[in-house]
Formats: sequence, structure tokens, C-alpha cells
Amino acid sequence: MAAETQKNNNNSTQITTRVTVPPYMKAISGSVGGIVEACCLQPIDVIKTRLQLDRAGNYKGILHCGTTVANTEGVRALWKGLTPFATHLTLKYALRMGTNAVLQSAFKDSETGKLSYQGRLFSGFGAGVLEALVIVTPFEVVKIRLQQQKGLSPELLKYKGPIHCARLTIREEGIRGLWSGAAPTVMRNGTNQAAMFSAKFMFDKALWNKQEGDGTVLQPWQSMISGFLAGTAGPICTGPFDVVKTRLMAQSKSGNNVKYTGMVHAIKTIYAEEGLRALWRGLLPRLMRIPPGQAIMWAVADQLTGLYEKRFLQSAPL
Repeated sequence: MAAETQKNNNNSTQITTRVTVPPYMKAISGSVGGIVEACCLQPIDVIKTRLQLDRAGNYKGILHCGTTVANTEGVRALWKGLTPFATHLTLKYALRMGTNAVLQSAFKDSETGKLSYQGRLFSGFGAGVLEALVIVTPFEVVKIRLQQQKGLSPELLKYKGPIHCARLTIREEGIRGLWSGAAPTVMRNGTNQAAMFSAKFMFDKALWNKQEGDGTVLQPWQSMISGFLAGTAGPICTGPFDVVKTRLMAQSKSGNNVKYTGMVHAIKTIYAEEGLRALWRGLLPRLMRIPPGQAIMWAVADQLTGLYEKRFLQSAPL
């Protein structure tokens, strides 16, 4: 908490204290929200992955894909990859929320304590890049390779579980295999988080007149509306990066059968062979997955940070 001293017209001194939720509290709130989000929305993520990998047109749409997976592989198949997905979301949100808070503090004006719009965008982009490189890419490589496996018999599957998948990937492709598709992941996450954090701040202020440090706690439904709206723009803008990321992560480099050599080559190949619309394949399940996921995560995170504000910051003058 930083204190600023200002003199009024009567030469008296007034103390104004600007208070913020500490980064560690932001990290904790994000990780708890990530666990709840993963458990609720994993089936949508499985369907999205299957649709993005479906070059032959075996699935006719979201419902057909979901029912086909459930009927042929069992309902539990819709939660394939949940362990790495939940772990990845927990760590990702902790790093994202904590890093964004640290970067926002660094970008604030040292005299006024205000954060510019550009500073908010750069903070979100930096948080997205860091989470993509440290956490998202290796966890999504494992998750996608587990999700793309079809069948009921574990003994017939190449990957027996997340740890086995990670070990086999490293053995066959080296440690770099866990960072397949890192470039489009960085672009996707950086852009997503820059837009999401900025939009969430604007929606909270415009809809509920909520600002950090004011001591008020949003109702869960209010946080869900703001989070849902903030999470909508990213998937539309970053659809091609997500499709390319999935294709690069899914292909094994253990043999010579590598279809895509990198991000740019993958975009050109998909466009040439499957058309422009293929670069947005899986967009609808992404829109069914990401905005509701952001709504759930922010509903949990805002409650935790809001209670912190109410308990520890409500008595501090703003």
C-alpha cells in the first residue's frame, strides 16, 4: 500500500491511500477458480480437440461428436485428460493472475498510482506469454495427445496416462517435444490475456461500478456476466492460432511422418488443403468452453479477492 500526501487550499495535509490486492492473493483465487472450471467444462474441451483433429469429417457437429465419443468410448471418455487439464489450469491461473498483478504494479504511474490502458494491455500480454511458455504448452501437448486417442481398451492405447505420455514424448522426441506448438500458443495466450484482463476491468467498471480496492464484493452472477463477456472476443480473434497449436501438438515427431513443420507452414497447409474455414474449426465449442470457463473462474476468484478486500482493505481510505 502506497500513501500519497497532497496539500489542499488551506495548506492542510490529506493522506490518500491506494490499496491493491497482493499478487499472491490473486494467484490463489485464480488457481481455485481453475479447479472448478476444469471439472465443469472438460467435456467441451475434449469435443473441441476431437473436432479440430477431424480431417475426415467423422463428426457432424458438437452434439454428434459428444454422443459418438460417449457411445463408443463411454461417458468417462468425455473427461479424458482431466488430470493434466485441471493441474494445468490451476498452475496457469495462479501464474497468470499473479504475473498480471506484478506487471500491473510495475506499469503503474509512480506518482499517481494509475494504470494506463496500454499498461493494462501489456500486463495481460506478458502474463499470457509467460503462462504459455512455462505451463500451457507442455500440459496441452500431454492433454491433446491423450484426448486424440480413440478406443476402449487401455492396453491398445499408445499413452496410458499423463505421466506415461510425458515420459514417452520425451523419450521419442526429446524434451522439446513437450513444447510442440509453442509459437502459436504464445500468440494465442498473449493476445487472449491482453484482451481478457482489459475487458474484465472495463465491464466491471461499466456494469457494476466496481474497482479494485473499493471494498465491495461483486455477486457471483455479476462476476459471471463480466467474465463471460470478457472471454468472448479472444476465441474469435485467435481461432487460427488455436487450430494450428492443436495440430502441431498432436503430431508425433518420433518418425518421419511430420505433416507440419511450424506455425506458418501449418497455416498455409491447412488453408490450401481444407480452406479458410478450417482455421476456425472448433470455434463454436471454444465459445461454449472459454466464455463459460471465464465466467466460472471469475465468479470464484472475485469472491475470494472481494472477501480479502472487504476484510483487510475496507477500512483503508481511498
